[in-house]
Amino acid sequence: MDRRADQEHQEHQEHVQADGAIGRENDTDGENLGSWKQKQEQEAKRLKHKKESEHSDNVEESIRYWQIEDDISPKMKDNLETLKMVLGLGETFDVVFREMTTGGRHIGYLFLNTFAKDQIMVEVLKRLTYLTPGDLTSDGLHAYFEYYIPHIQVEKTDKMSVVINKVLAGYSAFFMEGERFSVILDTRNYPVRSPEEPSLERVVRGARDGFTETMLTNVGLVRRRLRDPGLKFEAMQVGRRTRTDVCLGYIDDIVDKVMVDTVRDKIKNVNLDGIPLADKQLEETIINKGWNPYPLVRYSERPDVVASHIMEGRLVIFVDTSPSVMILPTTFFDLCQHAEENRQTAFMGSYLRWVRFIGIFASMFLLPMWLLMVINPELKPAFLDFIGPQKQAHLPLIAQFIIVELGVDLMRMAAVHTPTPLASAMGLIAAVLVGDIAVKSGLFVNEVVLYMAVAAIGMFATPSYELGLANRLIRLFLLIAVAIFHVPGFVVGTTLIILMLTMHRSYNSSYLWPFIPFNAKALASILFRMPVLDAPNRPSFNKTRDNTRMPHTDANTDSDSGNGQEH
Repeated sequence: MDRRADQEHQEHQEHVQADGAIGRENDTDGENLGSWKQKQEQEAKRLKHKKESEHSDNVEESIRYWQIEDDISPKMKDNLETLKMVLGLGETFDVVFREMTTGGRHIGYLFLNTFAKDQIMVEVLKRLTYLTPGDLTSDGLHAYFEYYIPHIQVEKTDKMSVVINKVLAGYSAFFMEGERFSVILDTRNYPVRSPEEPSLERVVRGARDGFTETMLTNVGLVRRRLRDPGLKFEAMQVGRRTRTDVCLGYIDDIVDKVMVDTVRDKIKNVNLDGIPLADKQLEETIINKGWNPYPLVRYSERPDVVASHIMEGRLVIFVDTSPSVMILPTTFFDLCQHAEENRQTAFMGSYLRWVRFIGIFASMFLLPMWLLMVINPELKPAFLDFIGPQKQAHLPLIAQFIIVELGVDLMRMAAVHTPTPLASAMGLIAAVLVGDIAVKSGLFVNEVVLYMAVAAIGMFATPSYELGLANRLIRLFLLIAVAIFHVPGFVVGTTLIILMLTMHRSYNSSYLWPFIPFNAKALASILFRMPVLDAPNRPSFNKTRDNTRMPHTDANTDSDSGNGQEH
């Protein structure tokens, strides 16, 4: 019994010692777990502080901030960490990194699900299943790139910045464990609407397609009309953050190469975070940098108009996300022409052009001239004795004009923001009720409303929307000058306007050409829509390298006879 008791006591002591050892072990594990959690929290705080302290201007600087160099790492883990910090992988839902194992190798597929084209991606991933460990023993990604990718637009890169910029543009990229480069595939599928006729440049006859918000589609619409091998489209990107695609379009053996080089350099030197408002912001950075109200470039949403200007020797600028294209250089008279004039016969086209010129002239000078003749009745010819208010209103004439000007602008802005089914009702209320009641109540005189309506029609008949707005501002300036200074105000104000337009240059070209400097034959082709065969030469205004539209003949030797053709 004593022996048995001693044995039980000894076993009890061993159990106690074992339990103590286990307890000490558990305490140690608990300390290790707590220490690991603490380290994780410290690392998370460090990364958060480092991320908040980053002030990189572009993707390249951001990558070097996180991994010292811009090279792709052979370790998938390192690449993932960089993508998390720079691209927001795991934080933004549309950035996807699909990891898989193929042929015994760890592979990652990076893309944006908002731009991914599912059919191409499924086919590419299907080909991955054909790979065997033997195919990937050495330089596996290169073998996949050469033999297994069933896609046309594929490239390789060893720079992480190139991968990220391409993915943000809609491409997708492959990474493979142990490889120092990535395979980039063009699997873009941008949201795009179908080409339709632009609302600002409608024609009775002619093409019904128009530019969209996708630059690739717009370039294709122009390329379809110009099959010249000399047609060049140079692509570049603008903006450190937006990296907006910009494209220069021109015919190499026609355009003035000095102008192309100048515009290209200015675009490349744009130092902005981005141009989310597309072409208008780009215009202000490279062309119209001041407070000049007149447009120094022409905008068009019609592919046929842009193609015809390229044939004239102009330079055009496409900006992604914008349905309009910039055309330069341009003149005041270029902005007064419309495609409809060239869809009719030469005689009818000239008639339409004259009617349009009269409307533009009326939008600028009709109201100031009427006000001048009312203030100074002695200036009225005898056959215009009927001009002038038959009865006085409670407000001075200049106050009536300013109020009506503001009212027309309010109507224009309201029409833009009014749903289409209600736009007609809004116009009826504004034109009939407000105008009629204002006249009957004695606030306005009938002729003020009448002439303001004619001027507004002339403004809306102006082909260039930007030119119409600028002319409206000039009309308001002349009205105030006439109200204050009478005849000297009209004369001096008109002179200052002409001087302002003359001094402004559209890329070393006169804005009022061919009126200033005067060129009689070129001015005739502005005033009249010439038949196609009577305009064998391109305008000298464009400084083209090849100024002939057709082979030289004895009758076709003048280099200035072809200006003013708006196709």
